[in-house]
Amino acid sequence: MYRKKTITIISTAVVFFIYGCASSNEKNKEAWQPLFNGKDLTGWDIKIKDHSLNENYKNTFLVEDSMIRVTYAGYDKFDNQFGHLYTQTPYSCYKLKLQYRFTGNHLADAPDWADRNSGIMLHSQSAKSMELHQSFPVSLEFQFLCGNGKDTVATGSVCTPGTFINFNGKPYIEHIQKSKSKTFLKNEWVDAVAEVYGDSLIRHIINGDTVLTYTKLMIGEGFVSPEYNWATGNITDSLLWINKANTPLSQGYIALQAESQPVDFRRIEILNLVGCMDTKAKNFKSYYIKADNSKCIY
Repeated sequence: MYRKKTITIISTAVVFFIYGCASSNEKNKEAWQPLFNGKDLTGWDIKIKDHSLNENYKNTFLVEDSMIRVTYAGYDKFDNQFGHLYTQTPYSCYKLKLQYRFTGNHLADAPDWADRNSGIMLHSQSAKSMELHQSFPVSLEFQFLCGNGKDTVATGSVCTPGTFINFNGKPYIEHIQKSKSKTFLKNEWVDAVAEVYGDSLIRHIINGDTVLTYTKLMIGEGFVSPEYNWATGNITDSLLWINKANTPLSQGYIALQAESQPVDFRRIEILNLVGCMDTKAKNFKSYYIKADNSKCIY
């Protein structure tokens, strides 16, 4: 009897140990979610300069072979019709990962700087808030570039339309802060990760290497430069942004760029770092850094 009782106690302890480990593993397991379903543009909004919301002008954005493709096959000329594809949900603290590659050639009448140039906009204003003729959203751009086969061209820099950042502990008000990445070429898939922590910090990671880190994300006092200002950027309601100048930029939408260069995006996933932080809840995750206990499930 004594031996059987001992075995029963040990067996019960093992069960509790296994259950406890499984429960702990579940709370630590990262719940990445796809932003792109691989089939269509459900969950995304289109806004192209000079065109109404969700008008996919000349099929600029296509879904093909489980990719979102930016294509200009239907264009006769670019005519500064910059476009973006926006999430319909804003985010504040998260990790975003995707793959991109450049293909083809940019349109001949497009600006020289747009050649082999694309990116994703972080903490962006929404597609619905974009004005009809507005070229770029107020946001922070995780810029993607590729080389020409001769020159060193870093990808993963940051551009700041209507915003500014701190870099190396100091305010940085220039429009572009370059990264320290390697050079990649056309038709080469590149892994990109953005780690975004509200208004405090963003990291750009390319193929596993952290190539840029910046902090203190703010609304800027101007758009891009004295020459490319709110009016030049076709933002007629500039007072909306002027009144927000020097305030923290803590959340926004994610947008893929279309600025005259064909580019493919795939495997777009997000890890939300905002969620239920009540340890008693079924959906508590140990990696959350900001609480939204309205999402708790018991």
